[in-house]
Amino acid sequence: MLSILGFLTIAVFTYLVMSKRLIAFTAIIFVPVIFALLGGFGSELGDMMVQGVELTAPTAVLLLFAILYFGIMMDTGLFDPVSNMILKIAKGDPVKIAMGTAILALLVALDGDGTTTYMIICSAMLPVYRKIGMNPLILATVSIMSLGIIAGSTPWGGSATRAISVLGLNANEYFIPMLPVMVAGAISTLAIAYFLGKRERKRLGAEVIAKYNQEIAATAEAPVKKNSKIIWFNLFLTLAIMGVLILDVVELYILFIIGFAIALVVNFPNIEEQKKVLKQHASNAIPVVSLVLGAGIFTGILQGTEMVDHMANDIVSIIPSAFGDYYTIIVAIIGLPLSFLMSNDAFFFGALPVLAEAGSQYGVDSVSIARASVIGQTIHLIGPTSAPLWVLIELIRSDLGKLQKYTMGWILLTAVVMIIVGILTGAMVL
Repeated sequence: MLSILGFLTIAVFTYLVMSKRLIAFTAIIFVPVIFALLGGFGSELGDMMVQGVELTAPTAVLLLFAILYFGIMMDTGLFDPVSNMILKIAKGDPVKIAMGTAILALLVALDGDGTTTYMIICSAMLPVYRKIGMNPLILATVSIMSLGIIAGSTPWGGSATRAISVLGLNANEYFIPMLPVMVAGAISTLAIAYFLGKRERKRLGAEVIAKYNQEIAATAEAPVKKNSKIIWFNLFLTLAIMGVLILDVVELYILFIIGFAIALVVNFPNIEEQKKVLKQHASNAIPVVSLVLGAGIFTGILQGTEMVDHMANDIVSIIPSAFGDYYTIIVAIIGLPLSFLMSNDAFFFGALPVLAEAGSQYGVDSVSIARASVIGQTIHLIGPTSAPLWVLIELIRSDLGKLQKYTMGWILLTAVVMIIVGILTGAMVL
């Protein structure tokens, strides 16, 4: 009975989100409450929800201040010198332009927001692609791959944030073993960008490249009025935060609270400016933070009612016992088609808790399941449920089918590389 209620909870939640009957925040609260009431758990609901919210609160705080911090970094032009340098060095060479796009996208994706990443990359690079006649789908491909690798894997990015919050994990414990996987994905992206750029160089020919060389150089040398001292300070502060993060000497959300406070005071010493910055970036942070807290209610109810335990037992009974040692690989592989069809909210808040509980039956800990699920999420960014994708389509003026066809193979290749590296480095437990 509890297993049926659990699967119905996930199915109804997934349907309501994907059919856009409800936004994820309301669906993630109403659906489990209703099914818990149907299961006779009305008197225990309050305690279950409190426990769930307490579980996800640290992740919500981390996400809030990480978004605010990187918002300031973008406002003050931390990555502008990198963009201008890429354009200056490229000098019309499609190979350098494609690889420069990948480098810039990998850096900008640190803010964890897909829409912001696509807008910055397209603003900086799309005019160059159009001037020289390069295929804008190359820009889209390397941007999507970079976003999936960086924003999808960092604890303040969309996929990992959901996985960490719904399973109640420690962000530091999750993140450090993921670094080799992210490096492998970044290298794979650069290699693919090199190949695509080389193919474009051959297609365009030397005459076209030479023709637009001066125009691209002029674009790269356009003056940018930024405070260089502030940019250097922001670079030092960001590197210091990443260093402390790797050393694991303080909780990640505390680190970003302090980092944001420092960045806010130094970059905007005027109190009125500080208020303006908070209001400006709160619109990006609050919807995601509220969703994470709502996920606490969802998780608390599924765990408190033991629905997730019964669902996991049913899944374990289906998977042959001989496959138990390869459970994380199974999660990573099945995550590819599921994430393409499902929204992040539906996958992580609906399917992942069940997969994690099933994994515990084989002795696989939740943090390994979380890493495996994130690796398998790289293809989500070209699925129809990916909201930032529609922004990218509009920016490059393409259509969904054409973009998916061009990008699918490269993303799958990168996903395979990340899965293999994850296995070899122990990020995924066999």
